[in-house]
Amino acid sequence: MNARTIRLDQDLDPVAIGARSGMLWARADIALAGVGEALRLPVDRPGGMADAQGRLADLSGPDELDVPGSGPVAFGAFPFDPTRPGELVVPELLVGRGPEGRRWLTIVDDGAGSTEDALDQLAGFTADDDPSPEPARIEVESVLAPDTWCDDVVTPVRDRIRSGELVKTVLARQLVITADRPIDTARVIRRLHQRFGTAILFALDGFVGASPELLVSRSRDVVKAHPLAGTAARSSDPHVDGRLAAGLLASDKDHVEHRITIDWLLDTLLPFCSYVDAEPEPTLVSLANVHHLGTRVQGRLSSPPASVLELVAALHPTPAVGGDPQSLALELIDRYE
Repeated sequence: MNARTIRLDQDLDPVAIGARSGMLWARADIALAGVGEALRLPVDRPGGMADAQGRLADLSGPDELDVPGSGPVAFGAFPFDPTRPGELVVPELLVGRGPEGRRWLTIVDDGAGSTEDALDQLAGFTADDDPSPEPARIEVESVLAPDTWCDDVVTPVRDRIRSGELVKTVLARQLVITADRPIDTARVIRRLHQRFGTAILFALDGFVGASPELLVSRSRDVVKAHPLAGTAARSSDPHVDGRLAAGLLASDKDHVEHRITIDWLLDTLLPFCSYVDAEPEPTLVSLANVHHLGTRVQGRLSSPPASVLELVAALHPTPAVGGDPQSLALELIDRYE
């Protein structure tokens, strides 16, 4: 099995294709949609990342563009728990769109398929959507009652922080959403794209979302990250919204929490790099519903450069979603959540 990538003249929209196929990764400058499944790789963590990267490298083949995102691509989703295995999925067909309107098609097979067959297959994912009815009633329910959440989850973790055992733990509260009709994930993806156009949009195996945060990227020997930590709500009133944004930028508490993530990320990346640095001060990252504090990080990887999967294994989860120190924070999350 190998991969071959050709330049596309057809104006195919990866977001539209990925919304229907359920395999998508897109941000402002690049979009990748997968159709079909050529290969599914189980990945043991943390030690199995290098082996998975080697398996993917075996799929190399002719590439008319040789740009980020062309050639064989794997979509992956890894559990929050860094000890649990994940999976990588290599699609049979990949439609890419990059800067300056470049478009390409990557086919992964045994060489028997033609470009015409691939385009015919993609046509089934570009047709107009069937206007299925939306849910008329949606119920949102907390798995834990608010009092139970505060008394049995938040309070014991807060007390551990007050005792000095750790600096930060990020607790999540589980909600169950029930609708009177099936939720159309393609419609969810399209609306996320419309509302959060600057975020990273993703879909794989029914796992769908949009995140403004870049965990890590690697292009040759350059590594980048854009961690976010520190949040304020937005308001439809421009004057109130401006005060909320200014308050976040001036908040000592949010700056301290943000610095925890940046310092941890720099320390974690440094063993992989000849140098790594961050912006001196965070800047405001504004979405439709919230403001965040964000800091851009960039470094030069040592030779031979670590694979992006090895970097993911080292960095996920960051203190922005886990805590600090990481091991104790994750232990408390597992115990109390």
